[in-house]
Amino acid sequence: MKKNSIPLSVAPEKRAEYLKNLSLLTKNTGHLFLIAGDQKLEHLNSDFFGPKISPEDNDPEHFFKIAATSEGGVLAAHLGLISKYGADYRNLPYIVKINGKTNLGPNEEKDSSTPLWSVAEIIKFKKQSGLKIGAIGYTIYLGHKYEAKMLSEAAKAIFEAHQAGLLAILWIYPRGKNIKEEDIHTIAGAAGVAASLDADFVKIKYPYGAKDKKQTALKFQEATTAAGRTKVICVGGSKQPAKEILAFLKLQLAVGGSSGLAIGRNLHQRPLEEASRLAKAISAIILKGATLKEAENIYLNKKIASKKNSGKFLGLF
Repeated sequence: MKKNSIPLSVAPEKRAEYLKNLSLLTKNTGHLFLIAGDQKLEHLNSDFFGPKISPEDNDPEHFFKIAATSEGGVLAAHLGLISKYGADYRNLPYIVKINGKTNLGPNEEKDSSTPLWSVAEIIKFKKQSGLKIGAIGYTIYLGHKYEAKMLSEAAKAIFEAHQAGLLAILWIYPRGKNIKEEDIHTIAGAAGVAASLDADFVKIKYPYGAKDKKQTALKFQEATTAAGRTKVICVGGSKQPAKEILAFLKLQLAVGGSSGLAIGRNLHQRPLEEASRLAKAISAIILKGATLKEAENIYLNKKIASKKNSGKFLGLF
């Protein structure tokens, strides 16, 4: 596990606040289980309504219900959703996503660099709402025509967040013509950018389609090493069976050197009862170091039989 160090950009009087927020988001493990509620804006309704998607998913509160039963998940969403539902879910830890774009029209023409909310507004909202907001989040598309503006805005937001004792999480995706989005060497470059911008965690892609899963996880160490003291969390990817999600996660953590997972449609498209079981299984691996078999049993709702007492009273005979 990478060392938890307090960035020097955190104001001295806010170091305790920073550590409090780090503990809130990672449950004192240094690992992060992020539930991607920002997809409600980013993906519009294509990922929330339709065939093979639970009808429950069309209601934004579905995110909050899943997170509330996840036993350690952190909900990342835009301020509007948190404002509307936060009063009913005060025990949840939150990451406020401060920029974004929809998936309509050509991505290369969109300028999503300007934050929808300033860090100062997030701080004000946190104080007046009393919610457990531990971080801000920002997305950068490397290779985009507005890349320079995104880098500038992200750098400013991270510095302002650290000055206030908040953590900063970056979503960084190399994207554009002739860019191989799932090339580990390219992904490692994105991880290095996150480190250069002083991010605490970076959400990056993972090559789920590679044939040799173990070798891919080993190669992914290039990205987690390139991130330095910025911790890497992998995206959840396109829809996968639950057992594959858990198997990939175990490899990412144990072999690839990642520090968690950010999962969206692979979780929220399921009915609440199933999504809750899967979230608990993911949480068990990330935050408790559960084995793959233990996590699978949690997902399948199987109780592990306790070992029978041998009948001997140790220490007495």
